[in-house]
Amino acid sequence: MPPHGIAEKLFFILFYIKCYPAFDVAGFYFGGVNRAQPCRWANHLLSILEKTLGYEVVLPERQISSIEEFQRKFPEIKDIFIDGTERPIQRPKNNKRQRKYYSGKKKRHTKKNIVGSDKDRRILFLSKTGADKTHDKKILNKSGIMASVPDNVTGWFDTGFIGVKKKNIMIPKKKSKNKPLTPEETHENRIISGIRILSENAINGPKRFRAIADVFRSRIAGLDDKLMNVVCGLWNCHLRMAVG
Repeated sequence: MPPHGIAEKLFFILFYIKCYPAFDVAGFYFGGVNRAQPCRWANHLLSILEKTLGYEVVLPERQISSIEEFQRKFPEIKDIFIDGTERPIQRPKNNKRQRKYYSGKKKRHTKKNIVGSDKDRRILFLSKTGADKTHDKKILNKSGIMASVPDNVTGWFDTGFIGVKKKNIMIPKKKSKNKPLTPEETHENRIISGIRILSENAINGPKRFRAIADVFRSRIAGLDDKLMNVVCGLWNCHLRMAVG
C-alpha cells in the first residue's frame, strides 16, 4: 500500500535505505505505482529523515571550525580513528568522469568519504563525498578536521595518511624496497593495526544498509552525500539505543 501515514512513510524510507530496491520493485510493493512515484517519495522522505536525525543529534559532524568547537561537541573523546571508505557507483558515460572515479585498488568506479570514529564505533565526522581517485590525505586536508583536533586527542591512521599534520598520531611504519622494517617496527605495526580495527568496525556498521553498500544508481546531484550522512546518523542512533 502507498505510504500515507507517518508510520508508513517511515517504514518506506527505512526499507529503501536498508534494502535499496530498484524503484520498479519499490513501486510494486508499495501500491503498484509507476517507478517515478517511489523515486519522488525517497527523495522527499530522505530529507525529512535527515532533519529528524539532526534534531536527535546523531548525525556526524561535517565541518568543525576550531579546537574549542571540537572539545565542546566531543568532551569525552581521547582517541579518534580516521579512515577512508569507498562505495561503488555506475560507470559514468563521460570519459573524464570515468577516469576521475575509477579506483585502481577496487577495479571499479567508486566514490569516497573520510570517516572519523571513536572507540565505541560512533561516527563523529564525515567528509564531503569525493572522487575515489583523490588521495585519502588530500580529502582529509581539504576537510580541515585535523586542525580542530586537540593535541591531547590521539589520531589513529593507516599508511594512506602518512605525512598528516598532527602532533599526537599513531600510524604504522611503511617499508620500502631499500629499507625493510625491523622486528620492533613490525611488532609496533601489529599493535597499531589491532587497535585500528575499531575504525573498520565503525565503517562496516553503516554498510549494513545496502543503500551505501550496493552500486549507487541515482544521478541526482548531492543525493549520494545526503544518503551517506543519513546512514551514518542511523548507525549512531542504533548505537545510542543499544546502550540505552
